[in-house]
Amino acid sequence: MSKRKSFVLRIDPELFKEVEKWADDEFRSVNGQLEWMIHKSLKDAKRLPKKGK
Repeated sequence: MSKRKSFVLRIDPELFKEVEKWADDEFRSVNGQLEWMIHKSLKDAKRLPKKGK
C-alpha cells in the first residue's frame, strides 16, 4: 500500500462547500476529490513524474 502524506489545509468555507458538493456528485470523499483535482491539474500541466520503463 502506498504511503500518504498528511497536512493541514486552510480553505475558505464557501470554497469547501463547493468542493464538498462536487465530491458528493462524484461519489468521493472531500479528501479524495481534492486529491483527484490536484492529480488532474498536475497531469494537464505535464508536471507528473514520468513512469519508469
